[in-house]
Amino acid sequence: ALEAPLASLGLNWRVGVRTGDTESAERARQGVRLPEVLVTTPESLSLLLTRADCRERLGELAMVVVDEWHELIGNKRGVQVQLALARLRRFARELSAPAADAPRPGTGGGEPAPWGIPHPHAQLAVWGLSATLGNLDEAMQTLLAGADGVLVRGRTDKEIVVDTLLPDDPGRFPWGGHLGIKMLEPVVREIAASGTTLVFTNTRSQAEIWYQSLLGARPQWAGLIALHHGSLDRDVRDWVERGLKDGRLKAVVATSSLDLGVDFLPVERVLQIGSPKGVARLLQRAGRSGHAPGRASRVTLVPTNTLELVEAAAAQKAAQSGVRDGRVESRRAPDKPLDVLVQHLVTVALGTGFDDAELLAEVREAFSYRRLSDAEWQWALDFIGRGGESLRAYPQYRRVERASDGVFRVCDAQIARRHRMSVGTIVAEASMLVRYSNGAKLGHIEENFIARLNPGDVFTFGGKLLELVRVQDMTAFVTPARRKSGAVPRWAGTRMPLSTEMADAVLQELEGALAGRYDSAALRLARPLLELQARWSAVPTRTGLVVESLRSREGRHLFVYPFAGRLAHQGLASLLAYRAGRLVASSFSLAVNDYGIELLSTSDIDWRALWRDSAALLREEGLLEDILASLNAGQLAQRRFREIARVSGLIFQGFPGQPKSTRQLQASSSLFYEVFRKYDAGNLLLTQAEREVLEQELDLGRLRAALARMRSQRLVYRHLQQPTPFAFPLLVERLREELTTEKLADRIARMVAELERQAPVEANRSGGCG
Repeated sequence: ALEAPLASLGLNWRVGVRTGDTESAERARQGVRLPEVLVTTPESLSLLLTRADCRERLGELAMVVVDEWHELIGNKRGVQVQLALARLRRFARELSAPAADAPRPGTGGGEPAPWGIPHPHAQLAVWGLSATLGNLDEAMQTLLAGADGVLVRGRTDKEIVVDTLLPDDPGRFPWGGHLGIKMLEPVVREIAASGTTLVFTNTRSQAEIWYQSLLGARPQWAGLIALHHGSLDRDVRDWVERGLKDGRLKAVVATSSLDLGVDFLPVERVLQIGSPKGVARLLQRAGRSGHAPGRASRVTLVPTNTLELVEAAAAQKAAQSGVRDGRVESRRAPDKPLDVLVQHLVTVALGTGFDDAELLAEVREAFSYRRLSDAEWQWALDFIGRGGESLRAYPQYRRVERASDGVFRVCDAQIARRHRMSVGTIVAEASMLVRYSNGAKLGHIEENFIARLNPGDVFTFGGKLLELVRVQDMTAFVTPARRKSGAVPRWAGTRMPLSTEMADAVLQELEGALAGRYDSAALRLARPLLELQARWSAVPTRTGLVVESLRSREGRHLFVYPFAGRLAHQGLASLLAYRAGRLVASSFSLAVNDYGIELLSTSDIDWRALWRDSAALLREEGLLEDILASLNAGQLAQRRFREIARVSGLIFQGFPGQPKSTRQLQASSSLFYEVFRKYDAGNLLLTQAEREVLEQELDLGRLRAALARMRSQRLVYRHLQQPTPFAFPLLVERLREELTTEKLADRIARMVAELERQAPVEANRSGGCG
């Protein structure tokens, strides 16, 4: 796209690409002379900073354009960008200091350069491109390190059309995946009636299942439909993207791998399988269609369970307010992650070397480190210089040394080599390369999935049924399978929580239903479920907290519906169980989803009595202490520490072709964790691991807000005779962890049949919802 207009503009520029997939020959050419325009990644930019000549090569850089800033700002890759930009700004200041007789920009020394490109003696220009952010001003300040900037926005709102593909009979007792593939034929009809369609799923496993199902339903579409997700080989993804651009593909099943910056004119329709979970994600995916001036972008929601019909109705209204009023999710930068800082210090020491006082000032220019204390800075220097308190006896952790001229440098070639191979903040589960026996690459799959298979077992990957032949040197060799079905890989970290904005929109729809307003087809289809919920219990609202208890053969169940999202509910469930257990001795089993939580006690707890003094369960005082005590906090922090240990350079993932196994990496990080706990309790990486558990895995901010709202809500307590439509999916969540897929399906079918037998009797006793 950048190369296309160069000739007509009369610019003799070269455009280069530098990523982890760039061939060594191209990297060598760039090593001699960088192109005028370089498209790169945060990781590859940091690698350029490890070169001894990086100041000379990058000092005359005129402009940096950071694309898709909304996807980077909230994670450690965005922090890596902040630190790199601080470094580049310093280079620009050092190498563009004007001579005494040099004219200032725009003052008789020539006209200011066009397109925001600075005069050679001006500071580095930084542009950020972003979409679908609720805090654009804060995002701009984060990218520009607090400097003055200009926010440029389009004058005309893009027309977004959101509609819903409705099932024939959604049922009154939903559970995750309950409609799922039952919506296959309606989806097939939509694809057949359109030109080119993107079918978005929320997980890679779901994408694999839907691709296979579409191909099974329409075998004649072989070669016309494709699969796209991040685990597939780069060549495979490039082929799919070219097919979309050229209009050769009828449909592509994709994950968030096609969310970002990939615009294909032929795409007419977007189908979203399941809930989009957030307004921003919905708008982003809708924008993949109708990508031309004057054309509307259309996204069709495909609910996978009956409650998602309510979400669909909410999403339609939320999308319009998002476009009109900017009411979409905000994303904020992490606060001074020290593992990223430690990695950056070694990067700079490996490149130009650094003076500690000068680099501290530079690092504090990065928004995430603006409040970095002197003590934290000294700890980081000590950690890279001698491994901190507990590792000082080991020379391999003395990565940076202070030379006689006072400059900190990396002097060990082996340490330098390992660091260059470890730059970056993307930490995934250890993966294996998947190859055909003839050598053709398919992509990467998580090692723990392959570890459960034996030679001869069949699995689905890349939209193909494959038979495992052997595993050798972290490579799974496969052949096409003859059997028609196989296991589907499950990738880690793929469940997204319902956003606050979307949750509030759902509660507004429920309140409308209580008032008798069923003003969308999706909501009208969910009406039987909502009416049954109202008859058997109550419908949650923004002002009313619904709490249900049920006695069964398993024990005593408590169901609570805070609508705070899956992550916050995980912490909330553990917190309530801990606090209840201190009042009444008992043990609990827990289940959560985006709407609510279930606590199952083996003892007969009088939940009504406990909730009479709800302040004891929902109090703010002692929140952090109780959360950490309620969870296996040490285990959670130890798991989080694996990522921190990798980013900070404590553990090395191995050389090309000789990667360490997941078990080896886990053992190494666990050893460091225990050593630090016993001999270096003040190690700030331990503190960071605990903080990330609270902030990221448990969404502490949202949990705290949920507790505050629950305290202010009117308690609606109901004792149940049978599970309600809102309670049923929580029961299924817990059973899912205990039963195989086949046994779970049989169990659910029996449970639904029994509940449906009871529902008609109840239906004659009272009026409907609202």
